[in-house]
Amino acid sequence: MSQTLAIIKPDAYQRQLIGTVLDFILKQGFIIKALKMVNLTSEEARRLYAIHMGQPFFDGLIEFMTSGPCFPMVLEKDNAVQTFRKIIGATDPAKAAEGSLRRLYAENARKNIIHGSDSEENAQKEIAFFFPLMEIME
Repeated sequence: MSQTLAIIKPDAYQRQLIGTVLDFILKQGFIIKALKMVNLTSEEARRLYAIHMGQPFFDGLIEFMTSGPCFPMVLEKDNAVQTFRKIIGATDPAKAAEGSLRRLYAENARKNIIHGSDSEENAQKEIAFFFPLMEIME
């Protein structure tokens, strides 16, 4: 079993899709090991998305991720990172596979309802960002 980090984004909260998203994830066989609601500060969002600093979309991303509550969670399953990336679909819902979470519920490339770690290394960093005591709890 491996782990990945997912974040249900503020647009999903605003559209009352939290339960729908959680149900979708659970039906794909993921185990939720940790889940919480947070309101990211601008500083926290900038640290989390530092990898994108300098990109033209960076400021808009920070503004969006601080616009309301989000729900980071640690998910567990065999090949968790790759499997989760597949079920959520491409960032742009118009390019996402049929039946993927983003194809079903996302509005556009920015308001795409969910974040999923893009590598094992980033998954561990992102999990530690939101759940620094996770190893102790295991």
